[in-house]
Amino acid sequence: MAGVNGVEAAGQAPSTGPDQPASPRRWWRWLLAATVAWAVLLGALTWISVRDDPPTVREQRSLTEAGPVVDRAVGELVAVAGDTAVLTPPEVDRGCRVTPFADGAELSRGVDVFVVAGGERALLEQVAGRLPADWRAGVRVTSDGPRLRADAGEFVTVSGRVRGDGRVRLTVDTGCRPIGDGYPVPAMGAAGAEAEALAEALRTLGGPAEPAPEQVAVPCPGGGTARTARSTGVPAPASPAAALAPIARVPVLDDPQAYAYRRGPVTVVADLSGDRIVLSATTGCPA
Repeated sequence: MAGVNGVEAAGQAPSTGPDQPASPRRWWRWLLAATVAWAVLLGALTWISVRDDPPTVREQRSLTEAGPVVDRAVGELVAVAGDTAVLTPPEVDRGCRVTPFADGAELSRGVDVFVVAGGERALLEQVAGRLPADWRAGVRVTSDGPRLRADAGEFVTVSGRVRGDGRVRLTVDTGCRPIGDGYPVPAMGAAGAEAEALAEALRTLGGPAEPAPEQVAVPCPGGGTARTARSTGVPAPASPAAALAPIARVPVLDDPQAYAYRRGPVTVVADLSGDRIVLSATTGCPA
């Protein structure tokens, strides 16, 4: 009950009228709730945009959509890199973050090309000059050696660098993408002439027959498929080139780091750079 001259009775809290400000604690609760609601709304809009909107940046194209672009780009590289191009297995690296709310993965595929030691830069320049004009390929010299850069479209990048004496690695990379349904690996089909050429080389070097050689494939630009069959390595004889010479009807490379020859449509490459010889047999793409 109000006292004289509007003074509140003892023990009663003053009322909060419409003109009195809310307490700091109440404002803090409202601010926290609004911040949480905004974060939830932003996350939902991001997820809907990634799912439904037409792709405008790399992060919106899934690995499933980018995979065929990568495969075609690798086929272009095989077609222009020469006889000693060898396909390497695709690699999918999971764990990157597309957004704070979505996991992603990165796909990379490669081509190893073997040349006479000292010819690495010339090979990179040859590849850059033969790639499609809209890839804007070029080679520049850096402190780490010559580097090739190109753009295969759809936010897929192409690079090339020297991996060692007489070896160049060409790489096609997607960057971090939504995973989608995963990477659709190109079908290999039945083993072809490359598997037979690989088995012959293994027998010649005295190694065991490869029960299930590693096989990789990509589509060629003009149709058909490039395929590589690779061994896990065999002990090196005293003179690998001399050992392979009897079956090397058309030698294409004889270098301390690598030996290569043709058997019909297949090029066999013996990588001599390690303790064990790694053999690859490749049916390439026409240039």
